[in-house]
Amino acid sequence: MSAVSAEEETPEMKVAPEEEVPAAVADEVVEAGEEAEVAADAPQDGAAKKKKKRKKKKKNANAAANGEAAATEEVEDGNAVEEGNDGEKEENDDGEAAGGATAAAGGEGKKKKKRNRKKTKVQTNPPTIAVNKLFAAGKFPHGQEVEYNNPKDDRTGKDRISSEEKKNLDTSYEDMWQDFRQASEAHRQTRQFMQEYIKPGLTMIEIVEKLEETSRMMIAENKLEAGLAFPTGCSLNNCAAHYTPNAGDKTVLTYDDVCKIDFGTHVNGRIVDCAFTVAFNPKYDVLLEAVKDATNSGIKHAGIDVPLNEIGEIVQETMESYEIELDGKTYPIRPIANLNGHSIDQYQIHAGKTVPIVKGGDTTRMEEGEVFAIETFGSTGKGYVDEEGETSHYMKNFHLGNSRVNLRMPKAKKLLHVINQNFGTLAFCRRWLDRLDQSKYLMALKNLCDTGVVDPYPPLCDIKGCYTAQYEHTIILRPTCKEIVSRGADY
Repeated sequence: MSAVSAEEETPEMKVAPEEEVPAAVADEVVEAGEEAEVAADAPQDGAAKKKKKRKKKKKNANAAANGEAAATEEVEDGNAVEEGNDGEKEENDDGEAAGGATAAAGGEGKKKKKRNRKKTKVQTNPPTIAVNKLFAAGKFPHGQEVEYNNPKDDRTGKDRISSEEKKNLDTSYEDMWQDFRQASEAHRQTRQFMQEYIKPGLTMIEIVEKLEETSRMMIAENKLEAGLAFPTGCSLNNCAAHYTPNAGDKTVLTYDDVCKIDFGTHVNGRIVDCAFTVAFNPKYDVLLEAVKDATNSGIKHAGIDVPLNEIGEIVQETMESYEIELDGKTYPIRPIANLNGHSIDQYQIHAGKTVPIVKGGDTTRMEEGEVFAIETFGSTGKGYVDEEGETSHYMKNFHLGNSRVNLRMPKAKKLLHVINQNFGTLAFCRRWLDRLDQSKYLMALKNLCDTGVVDPYPPLCDIKGCYTAQYEHTIILRPTCKEIVSRGADY
């Protein structure tokens, strides 16, 4: 989610039908279990061992006398282990072959205990299994981890990775990092599906509702503990940010549209903000490449003690090295000067620091432990956006906290209670209020905006006829390294 100026590799779960654990892995599990059983059932004295051997010899002799072939057996430390046709080894209650069945005349086969082999869950297609079920141990895939790059001191990054002090500090935050990683994995699996789902001819409401439905399943939505961090942005063409359809919007995605998909997930308020651009017509490929390159350049330069304005300079230089030809005319690709990346805090999408995408700006430095959304916007227009169109995004003023607000309109008080219970200080949209069965709330919502309790975020658009693109990742400035936590195989 973009901030407006006031003045690639993580392993992904492959989507596949649910299947059993591979045979090799299952055999290892069975063999390990058998060894434990053999050890547990092993006789404790020599007399018991000899007795078992005599019993087995007698049994084999009886079987041979009845015309049966003696069973192939292995004896380890006096314990007999029988191996069936499928290679599965089992024991019976007295240490003999599995099932405890004695050989009978007529060639009756030995009975074997059935084992319930554990299955490893894999994602369905379309995805329906929450990522916390796929990674039941609570250990989620790490993002791309990179040494800090300090041109003035090439030892800085290496020292942080090897420092015991930094390692211990990093470990102390592990629960927090896992929240970010869980949110990131939910984001990756959602967007992997949506990149295949989004096609020309779908309405924008169909697209965002399918994305949000999938994202809610992946994150295992649970009120304010886990869920969507802000409404799905699907801004088209000259509109760069903060557009999501309201109820009744009949806008249809076409082959020649450039659509920015910007959505966020969170676990315990640890927000992952990540965006990509969809374009079906290859004539826009250079625009998308320029913005993606600029975002990656900004990410590469970001780090502890890096001045924010330096990132803006790098981003602008990278993006302006591209130009695009559209319908026989060449356009420079410009960064949108009044859109920025931003710091992220718990339950706070815009936490105070802005990361410019043009030269100049704030010289404040990034600090250890901070989380940033590094996002860039490129445009074939003038490179500046204005508020335009019907508002859909809203967010409660973070600085009000839980303080009491003097509201005279009863409906406004009721609506504020709904906002506090369901969104807190996270952004929301009118569709989400509709989903909560709220009706006739527009006057109450306007009252909350007029009193400063809720802030509206209208769509932000460059000049008509131009095209804009966006790419964004969330990075964590860990004590030991920089983690691009939302990085995936796609971008």
